[in-house]
Amino acid sequence: MPNILVTGSNGQLGSEIRALASEENIFYFTDSNALDITDRNAIECFCEENAIDIILNCAAYTDVDEAEKEMKNADRVNHLAVKYLAEIARMRKMKLVHISTDYVFDGTNCKPYVEEDTTGPNGVYGSTKLLGEEVLKMVNPHNAIIIRTSWVYSSFGNNFVKTMLRLGTEREELGVIFDQVGTPTYAGDLAKTILQIVPKIENENVEVYHFSNEGVCSWFDLAKAIFELGNVKCEVSPIETKAYPTPAKRPYYSVLNKTKIKTAFGISIPYWKESLGECLKKIQKEKE
Repeated sequence: MPNILVTGSNGQLGSEIRALASEENIFYFTDSNALDITDRNAIECFCEENAIDIILNCAAYTDVDEAEKEMKNADRVNHLAVKYLAEIARMRKMKLVHISTDYVFDGTNCKPYVEEDTTGPNGVYGSTKLLGEEVLKMVNPHNAIIIRTSWVYSSFGNNFVKTMLRLGTEREELGVIFDQVGTPTYAGDLAKTILQIVPKIENENVEVYHFSNEGVCSWFDLAKAIFELGNVKCEVSPIETKAYPTPAKRPYYSVLNKTKIKTAFGISIPYWKESLGECLKKIQKEKE
């Protein structure tokens, strides 16, 4: 029965893993208060005291716009902490699953990104996440993988889906960006996949995989689907990215090719609208 450390356990993905946690494993769910992953000694002591076998690193500095001003903090969590986790995983022969992002790409592709495609982040968030990937590959603990994902949402925490549900009840009409295309990822599906594949991870060098739900949509399409499936009466109008300026540049194209992870681990991935419906049911149930 392996001991599993889940960092960032109060975030969307960490919360979904907690909800799925079974008694077959012993889980240690930590946030930054319980374990400061930017402190190498703290990680080492925690892993030793609790005989950790597997680390699921769901912790990240994810505020894309704030990262432009908080470069040092973003780097500590997205880069240096990954270095420490990788070093300790290598030293203690632990499995390590590290979550990364579509933001490592520049978003100019016209076909789904494969794992080997050239990276080129547009801002601090993507740059620090890429540094985290690179340092993990450099330290190269055995049985370590990187999973890049995109447009994550959940019934937990703050995200686009919950923001749209709130705004849709407050306003009669909304403008939503139509010229950024990607695929939403239900954190519940990603959590299930991680728990499913962890026992099968066996590799000498760090492997990179892509995961999102199936299909393609724009933020405009996603907003329309949220209102349709959530029975929210709100008109949605398409707007261009330039009409909604942000401190950090967003990728225009974020579709990820999932062939590698599906083939390597024999998994199937639900279509994005199907998973959105499941999440909306969960959100509604929590309100009742």
